[in-house]
Amino acid sequence: MKTSVIGFPRIGSLRELKFASEGYFKGEKTSEELLSTGRQLRKTHWLLQKGRGIDLIPSNDFSFYDGMLDTAVMLNTIPKRYRALRLGALDEYFAMARGYQGSNGDVKALAMKKWFNTNYHYLVPEIEDDTAIRLAGTKIFEEFAEAKNLGILTKPVVVGPFTFLKLARFAGEKKAVDFAGDTVRAYAELVGKLAGLGAEWIQLDEPALVMDQDADDISFFKSLYAGVLKAKGNAKILLQTYFGDIRDCYEEAAALDFDGIGLDFVEGKESLALVRNNGFPDDKVLFAGLVNGRNVWRNNYAKTLSAIGELKKSAKHIAVGTSCSLLLVPYTVENESKLDGAYKKHLAFAVEKLGELADLKKLASSASPSGEDAYAANEALFKNVRHGGNEAVQARVRALTERDFTRLPAFAEREKIQKAFFRLPLLPTTTIGSFPQTADVRANRSAFKKGKISEKQYADFNKRKIKECIELQEKIGLDVLVHGEFERNDMVEYFGDHLNGFLFTEKAWVQSYGTRCVKPPIIWSDVWRSRPITAEYSKYAQSLTKKYVKGMLTGPVTILNWSFPREDVPLKECAFQIALAIREEALDLEADGIKIIQIDEPALREKLPLRKADWHSEYLDWAVPAFRLVHSGVKPETQIHTHMCYSEFGDIIRDIDNMDADVITFEASRSDLAILGALKKSGFQTEVGPGVYDIHSPRVPSTGEIVKALHKMLEKLPKEKLWVNPDCGLKTREYRETVPSLEHLVQAAKEVRGEL
Repeated sequence: MKTSVIGFPRIGSLRELKFASEGYFKGEKTSEELLSTGRQLRKTHWLLQKGRGIDLIPSNDFSFYDGMLDTAVMLNTIPKRYRALRLGALDEYFAMARGYQGSNGDVKALAMKKWFNTNYHYLVPEIEDDTAIRLAGTKIFEEFAEAKNLGILTKPVVVGPFTFLKLARFAGEKKAVDFAGDTVRAYAELVGKLAGLGAEWIQLDEPALVMDQDADDISFFKSLYAGVLKAKGNAKILLQTYFGDIRDCYEEAAALDFDGIGLDFVEGKESLALVRNNGFPDDKVLFAGLVNGRNVWRNNYAKTLSAIGELKKSAKHIAVGTSCSLLLVPYTVENESKLDGAYKKHLAFAVEKLGELADLKKLASSASPSGEDAYAANEALFKNVRHGGNEAVQARVRALTERDFTRLPAFAEREKIQKAFFRLPLLPTTTIGSFPQTADVRANRSAFKKGKISEKQYADFNKRKIKECIELQEKIGLDVLVHGEFERNDMVEYFGDHLNGFLFTEKAWVQSYGTRCVKPPIIWSDVWRSRPITAEYSKYAQSLTKKYVKGMLTGPVTILNWSFPREDVPLKECAFQIALAIREEALDLEADGIKIIQIDEPALREKLPLRKADWHSEYLDWAVPAFRLVHSGVKPETQIHTHMCYSEFGDIIRDIDNMDADVITFEASRSDLAILGALKKSGFQTEVGPGVYDIHSPRVPSTGEIVKALHKMLEKLPKEKLWVNPDCGLKTREYRETVPSLEHLVQAAKEVRGEL
């Protein structure tokens, strides 16, 4: 039995890639310094995996921004507007990722979406009608050779042709099938060249196969690989899937000339049954994803060895591996110097999961695994009760009734009440919440955490920043203001840090997109609120202005989805516990005179099952009520806002409307306002603010650009329901970008308001 890793975190143990990339963007580092950091990280990660006993180590899982973007560049799918900039290859790559504004031109970045049902974001490849798909990039070959020079024969990894074409955006009349021939030829050349370089295994990632597949999809998948597999030569091709099971095409995949098939036995509900009921070909290796690549808890060796025993009844050859790329978990528990050992012993981050794979390989081949030290230690760990409980919290959840999830009066009547109460102009302007987190803001928070300043000094600094932020927004002319969130490091971590039941780490960073990294909290036990969290700063901000200032909360579904959840209770139970805690916060804000409360749910779609048949029964039937539970008790004149970003919402738009918020803001600019059609078609009742510019790009939109976007919105939405706002919070931007962008936003709103 061999061990295999699908992918490894690329940001480095201490976010070295983030800082090198941002240094390059700011002109503080040269391209060679950035490339050198990449080489050092790859070397470190390959040697680490080799040292931990991994047999099949991935290469080309490293990226300076995103693997889908890397694949697009490799296949020559670079839209003409980026080529027209006439930049070097590296800067052209980053222009696609971040947008570009300079002497060479002004272009937006590629659209960005969530990677299946995770919090990782990928860049959507854009294929124009005259795009000539061909093998153009050399990165995958260079990194394979790089590892080989270190004495490590890696398993090159790349997004497969089916997933690439299924996730791509086609900018003209042509569709995926029109590019199938060129795509097959490009992948065949890729596979052939890697085989010629000495690759023993080549991993083609096809996570799209775990989604609903109809007969046409399956036929398309088969036709693509019929051509690609002919070119493999002496190399072995691994079809790697993850995030679910491939029940729609298991038999078809097994019948193709793959040498290995990777299945997810953690999230793949039907994976074990598929192998048990259909068998597994003797001439293939089953890459069994049994170590969870998405959560941080230790693997239960007894359960995993039992699963391996079951698989051995059907599969002759088995490799044990991760359920998905380890990109989705932090780097190592070893970096956590402050976390109590009683907690740490239950945790396994990426490095620790390598050790688990090595243990499982040894235990699976042992005549008496229960006699091995690794098994005994693991067994003792799982005999202990890991999670604490709070009976009062559990009782509150059990006592919930339908009334607790229903806000009265109904939306139409509330909307009239709020129009009369707030008397806002047409096309009211606002922002999503956060303002730039400058160096002094971060330094203040760090000094307080380290005990270098008092709580009063910390709070006084934040209040000075809030005062400056309110004054700036009034000067710009925004209609509804925010306090800037200078006290918050991350929208989920901040609330988790003030709630009972969460664990927090020092350096457990996970890449969200590009250089954006987050530290997801770990839900250890039942969740409850013991004291108010946001009232002090919200009340202070409102006292500084006659305009309305939004109270800012993170919704229960996002707190759950952006944390590492418990595995011993249903997600629904945990969501309702969090919702009750945030409900208390909303009612406190209202009591303190805050008239507009924003309850952000950017991650609503994140845990949506990948198969439509499971959407409501497994997720939406509790996720939507969890949000409603937070706001159902507020007064009719209290206006509830929410925010969502970087996902496709058209197919769940009625469920979003059923959340019964008063105003919702969406990310929309990168997707060219594609959501507008779904809003109109559904008869969306909630007032809505589709983002008019992309905050994940450093470029500043012109007033004319925003006016054009507003005109497009007004073709689909009633003017009385339209709000004007950026795509998302502004914490990652600098003031030199933020101020002119917001000035242009306000100017555009006033111009269009005048037309109306």
